[in-house]
Amino acid sequence: MENHEIYIIVAVGKNNGIGKEGKLPWHFKKEIKYFKEITTETENQEKQNMVIMGRNTWESIKPKYRPLKDRKNIVLTRNPQYKAEGAETAESLEEAVKMADEKIEKMFIIGGEMVFNKSINDPDLTGIYLTRIKKEYECDTYFPKIPERFNKIKRLGMDKENGVKFEYFLYKK
Repeated sequence: MENHEIYIIVAVGKNNGIGKEGKLPWHFKKEIKYFKEITTETENQEKQNMVIMGRNTWESIKPKYRPLKDRKNIVLTRNPQYKAEGAETAESLEEAVKMADEKIEKMFIIGGEMVFNKSINDPDLTGIYLTRIKKEYECDTYFPKIPERFNKIKRLGMDKENGVKFEYFLYKK
């Protein structure tokens, strides 16, 4: 089996917060567009990318947007009876990664907190797409500290919406 690149993609507020009561604490159309572009675009037009998420993240996506279009969706759940319509399920991150076949170009881990905590120290993790939102939000879930091995940091751009600035970064080994 070919080796796939595996990325985390996440947006964080000033305090590294990522969520509040199972939802994103912010709504930025530009950030959503950026997320869609990064997780959808492939170099090879005959391939697609895969998104891996926990059950809570899946359930936080409005049903009309599920599954995320033009990407293979994998939902992590320990419940073998769980049905995620339009997506496949896996009991572990390792099992999800094995579900990538030759039609998959890249994999993106999109949340939430438990999945990020489990995957951030995985030696197979290629990099982290991090959007840093320059505002503090009240959150109850947080993104873990980025390991020092991801020390090649590339600034991919900056945006502003509703008076809030945010910057896009790519952390690589």
